Amino acid sequence: MKKAWWKEAVVYQVYPRSFQDSNGDGVGDLPGVTARLPYLQQLGVDVIWLSPFYRSPGRDNGYDISDYRAIQPEFGALEDFDRLVAQAHALGIKIVIDLVVNHTSQEHPWFRESRKSRDNPYRDYYIWRDGVNGGPPNNWGSNFSGSAWKLDEATGQYYLHTFGDFQPDLNWENPAVRREVYDMMDWWCRRGVDGFRMDVISMISKTPEMPDGPRNPGSSYGSFAPYVVNGPRVHEFLREMNREVLSRYDLLTVGECSGLTVEQACRYASEEGTELTMAFQFEHMDLDGGESFKWSLRRMDLRELKETLSRWQYGLEGRAWNSLYWCNHDQPRIVSRLGDDSTPESRERSAKALALCLHMMQGTPYIYQGEELAMTNGDFRSLEDFRDVESLNAYRELTGSGRLEPEEMLSYLRYKSRDNARTPMQWDGSERAGFTQGTPWIGINPNCREINAAEQLARPDSVFHFYRRLIALRHAHEIIVYGSYQLLWPEDGQIFAYLRQWEGQRLLVVCNLSGQCAPAEIGPEFCGREPLIATYDDTAVGPGMTLRPWEAFAVLQEEAAQ
Repeated sequence: MKKAWWKEAVVYQVYPRSFQDSNGDGVGDLPGVTARLPYLQQLGVDVIWLSPFYRSPGRDNGYDISDYRAIQPEFGALEDFDRLVAQAHALGIKIVIDLVVNHTSQEHPWFRESRKSRDNPYRDYYIWRDGVNGGPPNNWGSNFSGSAWKLDEATGQYYLHTFGDFQPDLNWENPAVRREVYDMMDWWCRRGVDGFRMDVISMISKTPEMPDGPRNPGSSYGSFAPYVVNGPRVHEFLREMNREVLSRYDLLTVGECSGLTVEQACRYASEEGTELTMAFQFEHMDLDGGESFKWSLRRMDLRELKETLSRWQYGLEGRAWNSLYWCNHDQPRIVSRLGDDSTPESRERSAKALALCLHMMQGTPYIYQGEELAMTNGDFRSLEDFRDVESLNAYRELTGSGRLEPEEMLSYLRYKSRDNARTPMQWDGSERAGFTQGTPWIGINPNCREINAAEQLARPDSVFHFYRRLIALRHAHEIIVYGSYQLLWPEDGQIFAYLRQWEGQRLLVVCNLSGQCAPAEIGPEFCGREPLIATYDDTAVGPGMTLRPWEAFAVLQEEAAQ
């Protein structure tokens, strides 16, 4: 297996809007991120992934970009970005930025030109089609509800928007579009960035014929997925991007790839390095979905979770590289989703157990801001508390059609809305959590009084210090990075256990991911050994042990038995 710095790294995702406000306007900004670099250095992370900070109308919180080479003023200026990169690099921390090139904002100059006339030089930068029978070109539905097509009255054609109607899709079939994107990427690389997280990159190539899609369950629209996700030329485009830009720098590149399978991941992120270094898959994140997309209160089944993650561990070994994550800006908080946030003790124990289970696998771990504090889902009382366009559109569509009652849909939003990840970072126990001196753009969770960085930094047994130890162990032991993986006890409904092996070493990882005691039969070669790390201070590894609620540990056997 080839070694690489990005395989050995731990990545920390910063959502700038919610991380740290430096000027009192209630919105986090780049100077705020710079001010918190010592905190991230203390945690021990190697890479910061910055969510979008580009010029944007902000209708999808920065994923609707109107200028790829400018900073949204509320986040600062280019000088602030350059200062952040320089100070991060001085601390040994790399910077990865979001690349959003499936679509732009409708305010982007390219689109403003494109919609002026059918013969405008920029017309073919986007995907325009004539309507059919007085309606859209096909039956595709948008990811953000409604049709994926918007009629432009001035020119009498429809443009494709697989997300919001304010986010027209770029036409990657046009070589001029690709050239613009590659030049922009190179511009950021020359500014010092160390990689890209590529938003919905598996959707940039569309089947030219664009036929009707299969009807989505319970919807009047069809699915575009068969003709857009992993489209016909996506690998050709990414290989071209690699040749033109990526191969010229030593970068971490991770693609957000919906609908990804193991075999497809081995193309996007092969060991040969012809496209990306790794990809995000969503199979494990979709295990608790309901009939209405992700909107349900269902909890993940541990057996399904083990099967899914293990299939990715086995399938990518020696062929590609896994991205390991529980949380990001699009997912609810894992301690509220798969852990137990009902009491302070169960919240911290379950957060540690989930972290240990993930961080000991093969792949690059991603930590989302506040995950290292076991921050929980937000405190959303009414629809007015939400800001996320996906959540608000889903509420309007599902309640407006009569499929769901308003209170039922609100319960789903409280559990699964993307806004759960977007409440401000909880730095201290003050009223505004140390995030801002002003009025925050979205409500701060009142549990910041108990859950905050200041309290956890001062307490050696905190979740923060547990994450710090996990990161330090990954840096110290190659087996955690490169070791092979073997799932143990696949049918156990409480315990997630696996074995890692590397150059004569064996690492046993045993995690009780439940709030009840669970029996575990430990092999004699591990019994009596001191754990490398455990969620209880007094864990004694022995035969026939009974794991306490959320008890998890990793134990290393230095030399395999001969």
